[in-house]
Amino acid sequence: MIILQILINGLLLGAFYALIGIGFSLVWGVTNIINLSHGAIALLGAYLTFFLFQTFRLDPFLSIPVSFIAMFSFGYLLQRYLMNFVVKAQIFMLLILTFGLEIFLVNFMTTFFSADFRSVTPSYAGNSLVLGSIVIPYIRLAVFSICVIIAVAMALFLDKTWPGKAIKATSLDIEASMMSGINPAKIYALTFALGSGLAGVSGTLLTLTQAFSPSIAGGLTLRAFIVSILGGLGRIEGALIGGLLLGVLETFSSYLIGESYKNAIAFGLMVLVLIVKPSGLMGRKYYAEVKH
Repeated sequence: MIILQILINGLLLGAFYALIGIGFSLVWGVTNIINLSHGAIALLGAYLTFFLFQTFRLDPFLSIPVSFIAMFSFGYLLQRYLMNFVVKAQIFMLLILTFGLEIFLVNFMTTFFSADFRSVTPSYAGNSLVLGSIVIPYIRLAVFSICVIIAVAMALFLDKTWPGKAIKATSLDIEASMMSGINPAKIYALTFALGSGLAGVSGTLLTLTQAFSPSIAGGLTLRAFIVSILGGLGRIEGALIGGLLLGVLETFSSYLIGESYKNAIAFGLMVLVLIVKPSGLMGRKYYAEVKH
């Protein structure tokens, strides 16, 4: 039964990884920007949730729309009035820009919220569903459900709505999309805003499952990067599968060989996927390959 418990824990963790990876993968797949500030943006959502809980006693689940709207707006302004001016630059310059933004945001959060670990503990935090020897915290079960629902909603948005189809068209062929009347600058801004909004939601859900501080921003970005590689760029279902796989792998590796080796194993899995299937488990060719 302990194996089943570990598997369940891994799936519950993996859904969170999937959510934070979806936004990262979407931005990378459409705009060709590897957003190294993605984890810091997620933490902005976490601190916003913490502030609302401490000041107004707003339930963390009710702050999800607030985090999404706030980070969506922040991401839109950031892309429209900063990233769009350098989006055609070499990828190395974009990496430097987003890395600099990550440093700025981390220092901003450290200054205003300190480097101490924070947590959000609503009254129901300790409640669990007990099935024999299997224990499933209600909060983690709710987080899992929300992550899956958001993933499905994003997939439907990209497939069924005009903005979603415009995003997919721009990611595949920017010249053809422009001939169809699509404004790439607006689509890039919308995509970056969606990625930031999803990061904000993942930050809110993070507060419900673990303590956080500005120091973990890099670790969140790393998980999002690995999930994107595993699942394939721009594929919602790929990010979902990649996140679940990473969560299960980390949980089993932590149990079998220790917590300190989970990063190495995650990287090993990523390298293996790149060797066997460079486009990811469910991905298409990379943006640059399609473009050229």
